[in-house]
Amino acid sequence: MLSRSIKSSLKRTSTVLKASTIQSTLKVGTIATVRSFHNKTATYQPSKPFLTFQRYASVAVKVPDMAESITEGTLAGFNKEIGDFVSQDETIATIETDKIDVEVNAPVSGTITEFLVDVDATVEVGQEIIKIEEGAAPEGGAAAAPAKEAPKQDDAAASAPAAAAPAKEEPKKESKPAPAKKEEPKKAEPKKDASSASTFTNFSRNEERVKMNRMRLRIAERLKESQNTAASLTTFNEVDMSNLMDMRKQYKDEFLDKTGIKMGFMGAFSKAACLALKETPAVNAAIENNDTLVFRDFADISIAVATPKGLVTPVVRNAESLSILGIEQEISNLGKKARDGKLTLEDMTGGTFTISNGGVFGSLYGTPIINMPQTAVLGLHGVKERPVTVKGQIVSRPMMYLALTYDHRVVDGREAVIFLRTIKELIEDPRKMLLLE
Repeated sequence: MLSRSIKSSLKRTSTVLKASTIQSTLKVGTIATVRSFHNKTATYQPSKPFLTFQRYASVAVKVPDMAESITEGTLAGFNKEIGDFVSQDETIATIETDKIDVEVNAPVSGTITEFLVDVDATVEVGQEIIKIEEGAAPEGGAAAAPAKEAPKQDDAAASAPAAAAPAKEEPKKESKPAPAKKEEPKKAEPKKDASSASTFTNFSRNEERVKMNRMRLRIAERLKESQNTAASLTTFNEVDMSNLMDMRKQYKDEFLDKTGIKMGFMGAFSKAACLALKETPAVNAAIENNDTLVFRDFADISIAVATPKGLVTPVVRNAESLSILGIEQEISNLGKKARDGKLTLEDMTGGTFTISNGGVFGSLYGTPIINMPQTAVLGLHGVKERPVTVKGQIVSRPMMYLALTYDHRVVDGREAVIFLRTIKELIEDPRKMLLLE
């Protein structure tokens, strides 16, 4: 007869051994107790190591600070999906504002677990939009596992016909030919009356409604503000582009090889505008607080650039101190940033005068709108061969129309005409720009 203590020990040990056969994610906490019950009882040792769990902290991604004047924006879209692994500083979302697009970067490396807001929702600075579970990148084996399961299913599907092959084939029964059916005479279809059919059914009449993005809404607001505020007036002139085109043709390849700068027309017109602004400083002025005129001794030229989302006007700072090629380089850099959506708020604020070149799209004539709070904008148009009179002879020359829209509250007609005439003279004889430096 076994003692009561031995019986109790064996009973409790048996219970633990039965529990060990069940797969469980819990740790068995009675091992030390079982081992110490009795020296005659079997000692329990698990066949497999206990499972351990590792938890990572969840990090919330917030809307970053965009600019002093921007407090909210629209979530344009996510660059990743839930379950994707992202590296630190990787772009995971884009927020659209009325001026620029702001990229949201991952603060840590980890896996995206949740999107807290929907696309096209309005978000504010500091608002949480994404949750990331911090951790290392998943091993390649884990990702490859699902891919390996697919061939197994294909093998099973392929083996099914093979297994059925040994079955005996039943003898084919000869089928008697079916008696031929007599062809019934086709009934004549009634002719449709062409006049009864609607003429609109042959064409598409669909309509699509697209919500205006923040940049387009801001552009519309600024343009309407310009119309309602400024006393806009436009004066025109035309310029013979022959000498400037000859100079560009003669030196563009040489300067491209030496400096890598592609010579165009915008650099020359910007330089001419800077020189003309020195002669007529009112064109470079602005109204402040509705009762003060601000005159500037520098020229920050805003260059209108068309992008898929709308028109933007990045600024060439202190253009009056740059050469023609230096202005061309700045315009090229800003244009690339605009098309890539990399412009910052600093790139587009603080302009004193704007140049808009609609000629690159084939514009012949137009009246640009003032970019408030500026006072004037110069519009360039397409170069067209036209007959003109030169020294009593009618000749064909490449001509361009120029348009200057100005705020009549600041600039008088005389000053506007003088400004545009100065640009005309400098473009028709580019050598004068060297004398007026």
